Amino acid sequence: MRSAKILIIEDEPKVAAFIKKGLEVNAFRTAVAIDGEEGLKEALTGNYNAIVLDINLPLMSGLEVCRQIRKTDVLTPILILTAMGTVADKVSGFNLGGDDYLVKPFDFEELLVRIKALLKRSSAEQTLSNSLFVADLEINSNTKVVKRAGKKIDLTAKEFMLLEYLVKNKGKVLSRADIADKIWDISFDRGTNIIDLYIFYLRKKIDANFSPKLIHTQVGMGYIVKEGSN
Repeated sequence: MRSAKILIIEDEPKVAAFIKKGLEVNAFRTAVAIDGEEGLKEALTGNYNAIVLDINLPLMSGLEVCRQIRKTDVLTPILILTAMGTVADKVSGFNLGGDDYLVKPFDFEELLVRIKALLKRSSAEQTLSNSLFVADLEINSNTKVVKRAGKKIDLTAKEFMLLEYLVKNKGKVLSRADIADKIWDISFDRGTNIIDLYIFYLRKKIDANFSPKLIHTQVGMGYIVKEGSN
C-alpha cells in the first residue's frame, strides 16, 4: 500500500523544509505550496490524504484557503498551523473546516502525532461512509456522489450503477454478460450495444479529461477498471 500523501501549504521556506523532511523520514510523500492560491489549486486537484495549512500566506490567507476547500466538498483532513493561538483564532479555523490546530513554534513529534491521528480518523470515516477509491476517483455509495481529482461528476442512475460495479470489482475483467446480468438484470443480447454505449458515456465523464485512464477494454473478454494501460 502506498504511503499517505501530505500537502504542506507554508510560505516560510525553513518551516516548509523542516516539515517536509520530517514527514519524508517517516515515509510520507509530500508536496509544498508557497502561497494560498497555489495551495488551494493543489488541494483541489492533487488527491492528498491530509493538508498542513499555515494561516499567514501570501495571495490568499490560510483561512480563506480552508473555506474554499470545504466549499467544494473536499473532505481532506486539514491541520492548521499558526502563530496566533487565541481561542477566537482556533474557533475561526474550526468553523471554516479545519480539523486540528497547532500553534507555532511546535515540536515535530507533536505535528507527526496530530497528522497520524487525522489520517486514522479519516480512514475510519471513509470506511463508515462506504466510499470506493481508484487512483483519484472516489465513489460514495451512500450519497451517490462521484468525484475525480476532487471534482464532482454528474452521472445518471444507470451510469452510477455501472461504475460502482466496475470499481467494486477493480482489477477483475467483467464480461458483457456479467454486466448485463448485474446492472440490467437481463441476459446478454449480442445484437445490442447498450453496454458498450454506457461504457462510452462513462469514459467521457470519468477518463476523458483525467489521468491515468481507469476504464480499460480487454478485447474479446470485457471491461476492467484499473490504474495504468491495458
